[in-house]
Amino acid sequence: MTLQGRHSHLHPLLKIAEWLLLMLVCMPVMFVIWRALPIAHNSTGSLLLFQALQSFGLFIVPALLVGYLWGNEGFSVTGFRLPGTGYGRPGAGRGLLSLLCVAIILTAIPLINCLVACNEAIRLPEAWSAVEQMMQQMEQQAAALLKSFMDYGNGAWWALLLNLVVLAILPAIGEELAFRGVLQGLIMGDRPSAARRHVAVWVTAFVFSFIHFQFYGFIPRMLLGALLGYVMLWSGHIGYSMLMHATNNALSVIIYYLGTYVWSFTQDEMDALGTGDTWWLTVVCTSLMAVLVYVFARLSSRSPHNP
Repeated sequence: MTLQGRHSHLHPLLKIAEWLLLMLVCMPVMFVIWRALPIAHNSTGSLLLFQALQSFGLFIVPALLVGYLWGNEGFSVTGFRLPGTGYGRPGAGRGLLSLLCVAIILTAIPLINCLVACNEAIRLPEAWSAVEQMMQQMEQQAAALLKSFMDYGNGAWWALLLNLVVLAILPAIGEELAFRGVLQGLIMGDRPSAARRHVAVWVTAFVFSFIHFQFYGFIPRMLLGALLGYVMLWSGHIGYSMLMHATNNALSVIIYYLGTYVWSFTQDEMDALGTGDTWWLTVVCTSLMAVLVYVFARLSSRSPHNP
């Protein structure tokens, strides 16, 4: 029996342990590589590089490794497949489904902004004030680091492209491989019932949001994770959830760049769309998004991805 064959029949909990162990091994390796480079490690460029290596060490490499180790029983993240769903293959509807993915994310912006505003309004009991202050500090530190990345290169076009790769594309690929490609598939199992599929989507969405350690964006991120999970479930192809995830990430990068260096439109103004006086945008765009999601689900069921 090959190494791949021996690992493919492990109990799901052992598989999760193996996956986590690979993360614990790969991430320090990436850190050692980063530290060994002859660069100023406290510079913004160096931190951007570490961000990219982190995507590989935490998510991409471990997911691809377990995809290889477990691949002979139909579990393959390298082939963008999930057990119990239609196996992805080229089809005439791929372009239309991709356009729908982008449109769904665009129409979701006001709803996400509204949910973020509601989430930020949540206050913990007085007894938890120390925890709340710690979470606020973590949010501020994360926002400051992200702003330093966005300002890197002082508006140069190459800095925009670099940020799109490091902050939008790599995290989308890595997190989708890890959460939708590995975790959701493990929870679902080989022949999941309808109820187990829903449980897999929502448990994965919860873990996906929790692992970001950003309490004030927890609810909208969890709902976004659930949407990505259902897109994966309906289509049987992880490429669509990757596209949606990358589009969502890229919007923030592009809007910040344009608002800062091209015209006067701040990220705060973008984040306010769908809240306050523009609440009607949330109603209109959410209704349109619901229609687009329904169309995507219907077309996915007829797509060659789902034989």
